[in-house]
Amino acid sequence: MKNSSTQSSFFQQFRQQIKSASPPKTEESVVFRALVQCLVIVGIIATDIAAGTQMSFWAIPLSIMGGVWSWYRRKERNITLKFFLAIAMLGVLCFFLINLAGNLNDSRLVLAELLVQLQVLHSFDLPRRKDLGYSMVIGLILLGVAGTISQTVSFAPWLILFLVIAIPTLVLDYRSRLDLEVIDKEFKIPFQSQKKSNKTVNYSPISFKSIAVLIGITLVFGLTIFTLMPRFPGYQLQTFPVDSPLDADSQKFQGQNKGIINPGYNNQNQGLQQNRSGQSNDNSEGKGEVDDTYYYGFNTKINQNLRGEMTPKIVMRVRSQSPGFWKALSFDHYTGQGWEITNDEDFDTVKRDSWSYKFFLRFPNTSIKTKRVIQSYTAVADLPNIIPSLSFAKYLYFPAQEIGVDDLDNLRSPVGLVEGLTYTVISEVPYRDRTELQKSPPDYSEKIKTTYLNIPPEIEDKVREKTEEILSKTENPFNSPYEKVLFLTQAVKQQYQIREDLPFFNENEDLVESFLFEYEGGVQDHFASALTIMLRSLGIPARVTVGFGAGKFNPLTGFYVVKNTDAYALTEVFFPHYGWYAFDAIPGHDLFPPSLEEDQTFSVLKQFWNWIASWLPSPVANFFNLIWTKIIVGFISFLVWLWRFVSSGLIGTLIGLLLAVGFGFLGWLGWGQLRKLGYYRRLAKLPPMVRLYEEMLRVLKAKGYPKHSAQTPLEYVNVSYQQHPQEQAEIINEISSAYVSWRYGENDQNVDYLKQQFKALVNSLKRNS
Repeated sequence: MKNSSTQSSFFQQFRQQIKSASPPKTEESVVFRALVQCLVIVGIIATDIAAGTQMSFWAIPLSIMGGVWSWYRRKERNITLKFFLAIAMLGVLCFFLINLAGNLNDSRLVLAELLVQLQVLHSFDLPRRKDLGYSMVIGLILLGVAGTISQTVSFAPWLILFLVIAIPTLVLDYRSRLDLEVIDKEFKIPFQSQKKSNKTVNYSPISFKSIAVLIGITLVFGLTIFTLMPRFPGYQLQTFPVDSPLDADSQKFQGQNKGIINPGYNNQNQGLQQNRSGQSNDNSEGKGEVDDTYYYGFNTKINQNLRGEMTPKIVMRVRSQSPGFWKALSFDHYTGQGWEITNDEDFDTVKRDSWSYKFFLRFPNTSIKTKRVIQSYTAVADLPNIIPSLSFAKYLYFPAQEIGVDDLDNLRSPVGLVEGLTYTVISEVPYRDRTELQKSPPDYSEKIKTTYLNIPPEIEDKVREKTEEILSKTENPFNSPYEKVLFLTQAVKQQYQIREDLPFFNENEDLVESFLFEYEGGVQDHFASALTIMLRSLGIPARVTVGFGAGKFNPLTGFYVVKNTDAYALTEVFFPHYGWYAFDAIPGHDLFPPSLEEDQTFSVLKQFWNWIASWLPSPVANFFNLIWTKIIVGFISFLVWLWRFVSSGLIGTLIGLLLAVGFGFLGWLGWGQLRKLGYYRRLAKLPPMVRLYEEMLRVLKAKGYPKHSAQTPLEYVNVSYQQHPQEQAEIINEISSAYVSWRYGENDQNVDYLKQQFKALVNSLKRNS
């Protein structure tokens, strides 16, 4: 009984303490509360738009209801409500952990959903300014999540809207921290005029004019920083985005899905496609029209006797640390009017662990320096079941139970790349070192010779003679296969033309033979076929590879936007000990596809400069281009090298600290000199009498006798008689009185005499010191 009474007494005391505690100070500004609610709503909508979710339909109404409830109950303790909110938060935590277990590779959206759910619960209990501050932070975090998820500029309007709402919200938050008067519904507060009259005027700290000025200044500074800010489009983390609208664990190869499924062809598992004229689109052989959506080259057998064009359509967005040719398929066997993959359904099946999306790929050996490049691909439209990547792929994070890798190192998925699918590839991309590649000996294995040197016998001699004729036009002998490939690629690019009006080939007509001898050119992809066969005729292993060009880099999002019309074919050449390297013979294209040397770090600044340069005369633009390439780029490269050195180890860190201290000291000295120079420039513009008086005040301040801003000149003179000897005080009085007489009485003064008196004052101060 005693223990029971003791516990009862304890709980009674606890309840009494709660009741007797002073209630927390509540936030009474309706305007402030409404603006905070708007910030949260913008953050939720921005996340929905970026991620394609529909949280807004339930989160925004509930959050508004919570805000209204919180306003009417702000004076109450709400103990019961807090208890139920705590239980609900535990339920939200459990729901979050369940979702997190299924999205370990990309938890950004799961965390955003958790924040939205917590904010909805939190909105029912917002009595204090500090509670509203938490909601402001949640809105900002949601906006940040939307920015990282968004792959388009559709996020930008919500960012600007958030800024427009955030600035008056921060003004009201600052006023609340200072316990200033609450702004009424008209956004104004009474303000007593400083004039002698007792007239009262209304003043608004969040007037349209003041807020517009703040927004303008913020946008100017923000856009300037955004323009100058480096762009690092790759990932610095080791957890990469993987996502699929389909169930990843159920995606496996079966008998009917081992091939490549391209809707642009008539495959076994597809009905006949029809082109715009209603004709059958079975284009694997013979004459035909290309599909207007799907690139014809994404198939186990490609027919290059097709004509027509595709309708431009965005199919992928790629985030990569370097641009490149997003390689899809390589072909080894030439059919006379196209290419095919030998033994296309004979491939190795690679499985992943059940707890990870990571696949370990067959990585080719290379003796040349490589760089790790991380790429994340998102399918914007349905694509065939091939997996584009940069060359020398080492790891793949893909939402399927298994993938296929054939003898040509082509990657394929059990199902097509459906819209919304995201995967990540880590490649060890080799540098294109010309000096090293020239050392590659022509020692090819039997497998390489058998696979990549076959040519139809009926055209072999003819093609070889034509190739040797082109090579004979150079004066310098070729010392390596690499030099031959370079020269031949450039020659094909220059001597043959793209022919849009090329007629269809007859059944027995050879593509390469017609390209070289009859039409002296062909459609875009014919250049890769011609160059490949010409190299094979010289005994240099080569193959045709299809894929996507880098696409257009969007500096606002950091993604390369890839269209179906960016797909094309090029030639890959094998160099022993180094691997396969791409060469592009298409006129108008670079000799090599973009690679590690391409840098998009300052792409926004570059685009801005290109716009400015378009308005300048050519000599002026060329002069500034020279400054940019030689000085600015060199300085940036030096800073990058310095950062790498400083962050390389303990010695680099110590040297970096010493350099920082040294530069800081030099900066301090330089700032002092700039201030002194600015002071003298300002003095030079003043009238002689004002300049003399200002200089006297500077000297006295340096000696420890500053003039307070609230003192009049004559008040400062009275103080000077107490601080200085009589002789010095008399001079101070004489110069100050002359200044007052000149300024307020407009009386001329003997400035030369006063300058002599000032020099005497300076000498006297030096003697005393």
